Amino acid sequence: MTRRLKLNRFAVMPFGVLAAAVVLCTAVATASNGSQARTSARAATTAVDYTTLRAPAIPGVSPLPGPIAKPARPSASMGILEVSPDEAVAGTPITISGSHLPANKQVELTWSTANATWLVQTEPDTVNYLGRSDTEFAVVLDTTTTSASGAFKVSLDAPQDWGGLHDIYAVVNGVEEAHGGFITLRTVTVTPTSGPVGTPITITYSGLGDSLYTGGASLLWDNHYVGEMMANWTRGVARAVIRAAGPVGSHTIQIGNAISYLYLNVPQSPIPYTNGATVTFTVTKDDGPPPASIDWPVDVAPTVSARTTLQTSGLAAPSGVKAQLATSAGPVNTPVDLTASGLSSGSVQLIWSTVVGNRVNCKSTCWVFVSQTLGSANPSGGSLTSRITVPDGLGGWHVVQLVQNGKTVAQVPFYVKESIVGQGVSSVVVKEGQPFTIHLKGVGWTQLDNTVGVDYDNSYIGYGCGFNSNGDVLLHLNATGGPGTHLIDLYPMLYSLSPSFANTPYGMVPVLTYAQDEPALALGYHLPAFRFAITVVG
Repeated sequence: MTRRLKLNRFAVMPFGVLAAAVVLCTAVATASNGSQARTSARAATTAVDYTTLRAPAIPGVSPLPGPIAKPARPSASMGILEVSPDEAVAGTPITISGSHLPANKQVELTWSTANATWLVQTEPDTVNYLGRSDTEFAVVLDTTTTSASGAFKVSLDAPQDWGGLHDIYAVVNGVEEAHGGFITLRTVTVTPTSGPVGTPITITYSGLGDSLYTGGASLLWDNHYVGEMMANWTRGVARAVIRAAGPVGSHTIQIGNAISYLYLNVPQSPIPYTNGATVTFTVTKDDGPPPASIDWPVDVAPTVSARTTLQTSGLAAPSGVKAQLATSAGPVNTPVDLTASGLSSGSVQLIWSTVVGNRVNCKSTCWVFVSQTLGSANPSGGSLTSRITVPDGLGGWHVVQLVQNGKTVAQVPFYVKESIVGQGVSSVVVKEGQPFTIHLKGVGWTQLDNTVGVDYDNSYIGYGCGFNSNGDVLLHLNATGGPGTHLIDLYPMLYSLSPSFANTPYGMVPVLTYAQDEPALALGYHLPAFRFAITVVG
């Protein structure tokens, strides 16, 4: 069963009055500054250089509602557009009408929107998380012509776009002659709404906004914090998959506006239209623990070419050497064939470039580059073929270096994927109150991939870090919750400590929307969710 809800609103004033007030405030600002004032970038305040990530091509994301509008200047006597209804969910039929405009003129109806994205700092030895940004602009929603009396009326469907307030302008010959507004409301879809323990539940929260205070959501299961959901790269549509946990019976899923943790009095806030919803899920039976599994994010082409451990100094002059790996990603201990051409005579050293260190009690950079020998090979006729084994160490991006006569003549990137050791859990059957462990390999060291957030029965209990342990993460947990099946889910996190930067929201909590909206995707990282389960016995 799929449940789709139009969210209830509990505003402290009539909602239409609120919309009118917000639109009026926006109109005053626009009249003072013109349309260009509506284009802004809000980035993290930081003294370091940062990269504004370009969103990868995430499947299923709605396009802009129209072509980008040209800059326009406000009229000295701004009119008012009538929008009916002035608030609804995306796809609702609406009408926009105006009067007292220049007669028999073409009118562009512009719609305010934005792009939101992530900020990082990329360096040869790490990647730092620096927050988010959004840039506002307008698109052309529709074009019409005024009548001889200067009036018009158009009917269309509310665009699939960010939630919240959208300014609508009637632009004639580059002048904003009239102004109205529309509030896109939120919806929640939960599917299914019943099933046995371990059932995957897809939760879709549509209508999130483009700004910091409207762009995140918190998910609760029976009043226990599961994690954070975001929609920067999915234009207001946040989607997460959790698993049904707990005893047979009814369980409460709650979702709402948040910066990491749930905003509990949204109706009294300046953004009362960002309310969430509560849905009941019924656990029907306990069929025992499902096997361990890995849920990978979408496979997208990275938009940033920077790779950690890729050396920028000590390289030979352009040598003409070309090297290639048979595969560019895999877990630790993966055998990989290497080919190279354009080499001179003499032995070639095959080197794995990585780092060693940690982020605990670290005031600057507490790690260093380390070179690990993979072997050597002698080229024949300028070419070589060799097989290397990916070291049992840190995950993330590394490079294989070909060193000849003391010079690095070629470098080839390789991505070490996180993986499960054995069955993952030390024991599938555990007595209540007794300890057990979960074992991973290939956890990384950057602020994007050095930690995993741990949920026990959809309750966030802590995290594990793989930097100091060279990618090996052994989590120590206790079996609780009474006899039956209990779930342990591990999610990517955004590490916001050592070093710490200002304005880094969503740090240190499970990122439930890792599959589509996580900054690591733009840099070619593939950070999954791990699914484990145990049976607790008395």
